[in-house]
Amino acid sequence: QQPQIILLKEGTDTSQGKPQLVSNINACTAVADVVRTTLGPRGMDKLIHDDKGNTTISNDGATIMKLLDIVHPAAKILVDIAKSQDSEVGDGTTTVVLLAGEFLKEAKPFIEDGVHPQNLIRSYRTASHLAIEKIKELAVSIEGKSLEEKKNLLAKCAATTLSSKLIGGEKEFFSTMVVDAVVAIGNDDRLNMIGIKKVPGGNMRDSFLVNGVAFKKTFSYAGFEQQPKKFVNPKILLLNIELELKSEKENAEIRLSDPLQYQSIVDAEWNIIYDKLDKCVSSGAKIILSRLAIGDLATQYFADRDIFCAGRVTEEDLQRVAAATGGTVQTTVNNVIEEVLGSCEIFEEKQVGNERFNIFSGCPSGHTATIVLRGGADQVL
Repeated sequence: QQPQIILLKEGTDTSQGKPQLVSNINACTAVADVVRTTLGPRGMDKLIHDDKGNTTISNDGATIMKLLDIVHPAAKILVDIAKSQDSEVGDGTTTVVLLAGEFLKEAKPFIEDGVHPQNLIRSYRTASHLAIEKIKELAVSIEGKSLEEKKNLLAKCAATTLSSKLIGGEKEFFSTMVVDAVVAIGNDDRLNMIGIKKVPGGNMRDSFLVNGVAFKKTFSYAGFEQQPKKFVNPKILLLNIELELKSEKENAEIRLSDPLQYQSIVDAEWNIIYDKLDKCVSSGAKIILSRLAIGDLATQYFADRDIFCAGRVTEEDLQRVAAATGGTVQTTVNNVIEEVLGSCEIFEEKQVGNERFNIFSGCPSGHTATIVLRGGADQVL
């Protein structure tokens, strides 16, 4: 007798053949039906409440698909399709799920009649090529058009996308803003150069675009209030180091033969931080940003010299400031030359709702923009 070979662990469910194909199709069409009512001008929003108590209101296919706790392995593929469409194109997530669901639904009778799946796939691929060729015929080229014509055409495309969103009532306002942001970064396809900041409160039309960089005021120490909050044509120093008085590290050991030497060790710690601060000031920078902490001593030191500083700036914001101002992030304050300093026409700290924002505008390198969104509720934002 032939010994039984077990490939799958005990208790594993296995299913194959035509019944499993039909089961997969039914699962996918059930998922597609969930987002079906969100599509089109008469589409409705979904309110999704998860087990953590979070509430989301959306009619965006990708958002809804991510929030659904889908267990069926075949239906999970539709979630991946929606995510892929969202990351590649940013729109059409509901449509792509519905199309996939409808293709499967139309294929179901053929599967039940015994048609091989490969034949169906070949037919769908042929139809896909025909559709793409037709789309290319209908496409409108923007090559050779003026900037204004390009912007108008892009704004219409953006407005179409926004029609089905919560902000559909303000689609002209937001489509113009989005196109201006994309034009600001030029031919650079790094969309992370467009920052999006959310500030609850106000109405949607209070949202605004900064042709430069804007980020929320970071945590600050005493002395920050005395620092200037507005500069014209300042030099900007970008750092990735701590400007904080550090006592000896844990487990450090110093052996002294003379107790009088202890004071010289304490003095050395102070000298190290003061040396760093002096070099920052002598660089000529009026604004100093760091990825790491800028302590109370440094904050007060800079305030006495009319210099603005901000520590714990996020990596993303610091990189966008570097791209916009032409500065280079430094990991040391030794030999800071003028070429590594950034610049902008105007820097100011402004109140936006209940938040304070640091805003860099008129940046020489451009290629960055920040959209500050306002809205009455977190769900809207």
